[in-house]
Amino acid sequence: MRRLAGAAALTRLLCLITVLTAVGLLPWLSGRDPALAVLRARSAEQDPTEEALDSVRRDLGLDAGPLSLLGDWASDLLRGDLGTSWVSGTEVLPSVVSGLQVSLALMGASLAVALLLACALVAPVLVRGRASAGAWAAMLAAVPEFLLATVGLLVFGVWLGWLPTSGWVGPENMVLPAVALGIPGGGLLGRLVADALPAVLDERWVELWRGAGVSRPRIAGAALRRALPPLVPQFGMVAVGFTGGAVAVETVFAVPGIGRTALGAAKSQDLPLLQGSVLALLALGLVTGALAALARRQLLGPALRDASLALPPARPVRAHPAIPLSLFTVLAVTIGWGLLRDPYAVNTTARLAAPSWAHPLGTDGLGRDVLARLGHGAASTVGTAAGVCLLSLLVALALGFLPRIAEGAADIANALPPVIVGILVAAAAGPGTGGAALAVALISWPALSAHAAALVQEVRASAFLTAQRAIGASPFWILTRHVLPSVAAPVARHALLRLPGIALALASLGFLGLGAQPPAPEWGLLLDESRAYVERAPWAALAPAVALALLAGLAVSGAALTQGRRIRRVTPAPVEKEAPVGV
Repeated sequence: MRRLAGAAALTRLLCLITVLTAVGLLPWLSGRDPALAVLRARSAEQDPTEEALDSVRRDLGLDAGPLSLLGDWASDLLRGDLGTSWVSGTEVLPSVVSGLQVSLALMGASLAVALLLACALVAPVLVRGRASAGAWAAMLAAVPEFLLATVGLLVFGVWLGWLPTSGWVGPENMVLPAVALGIPGGGLLGRLVADALPAVLDERWVELWRGAGVSRPRIAGAALRRALPPLVPQFGMVAVGFTGGAVAVETVFAVPGIGRTALGAAKSQDLPLLQGSVLALLALGLVTGALAALARRQLLGPALRDASLALPPARPVRAHPAIPLSLFTVLAVTIGWGLLRDPYAVNTTARLAAPSWAHPLGTDGLGRDVLARLGHGAASTVGTAAGVCLLSLLVALALGFLPRIAEGAADIANALPPVIVGILVAAAAGPGTGGAALAVALISWPALSAHAAALVQEVRASAFLTAQRAIGASPFWILTRHVLPSVAAPVARHALLRLPGIALALASLGFLGLGAQPPAPEWGLLLDESRAYVERAPWAALAPAVALALLAGLAVSGAALTQGRRIRRVTPAPVEKEAPVGV
């Protein structure tokens, strides 16, 4: 165990050094002159003469090269000094602390919204004892956060005037951003818990407790405690995502959080501020990961150490065939209809036209047919997301068997904001669909890997596998017949639940100009291009948003239908008689 803990710590350290080194090399990776970027950030009106650029280089010590700058920054960091901003000339530490405080407050409010929504989604399962296919929860998880932010700003901030539209003055400023972030997060968490609960509620001890007159709240609490351990890391990862991953929402509401601070520093190539912001995000991710691991161990109790866990039997949720069939039909007809139209035809006389027979989904700001752009953008958006999702699933299943080694890398990767990774990839490879896919792939595996690692650890610690080893079962037999079937199915369902989120991450990078470039009909670009006139022509933004939601519902309900037809228990019946761990 000590060797494994040492391997995890070494992995964390190596990943931390790699990320900070990549951030420190950003100006040189991009091929842009850092002196020119800093000069533009300091004074956009000043002419970039050679004398002015030489002055900036001398002032910042750029002539010494990137490695020398990295060494100086690291030595100052050891003394607790994050350096001085290249643009403003002020100390970096107060700016980082201020941005982190704002992001932590927003994280707390967003997590509260997410937990309330997750409770609302889980409550019917606790009452009925069975879950639905989860299409509605998946649709909520796939709603673009920046679209929710824009709509909430217009409706509750501009039209009704109930809440402030920008800034960070008091608690009322965090309401709209927290709702925009919390709804997709709550949909994801609620779906994961609702997917795990039916197997627990089907166990023998629940029936015995009910027969003994144990109250419903106590049974529900015990069932939640039994179902939550593999999912606790997901709660931590969602919470971290409410900080660095909130860049788009912070941009819409002009919230001075740490994610927006990092984005601004990256755009102006203010390296000390960018390095300090990324370091703060990574530290937050590591601390949150450690707390989640501690909470999981407390929930499992000594059974994990003693290899005496009794795992819930596998019970995939069945879905009515009409649900995925209806969703597939709507998507297929819409995309097929759009493919028959020209997505690039510009007609300025028909710009922002309302839906009609000529343009069933209306037109955008250049008069282009929204239905045509939606149909032609489906292949790149959905195909790229499916490829990234499959790659993340394979990586997660492989790393799930190396939990201590993968744990450190997962904490680092999960703490990185997608936009920062997108900027680094775009700096090296240029903006585009391929760069966006690579950026999302680099950070989309930690949630699946953490889920797989938690399941692998619990399966290996189960009393049933201890008995298999005792009767002489080979490691290969145990791996292929018991461990993999117990892990692969729930992680695959989790991956399908993440598919729309991956498409949404690609859309978010397109929304920030780091993904596909105009005039490509990619769904993220559709959302970005329509944001400026969402008040006048909401259909242009709603079309790709609804398509993402339908894709989410189809992925989850289709998976539930497939799993429901080939249920196979991987644990023996006597396991169902075990009492819940720690109860």
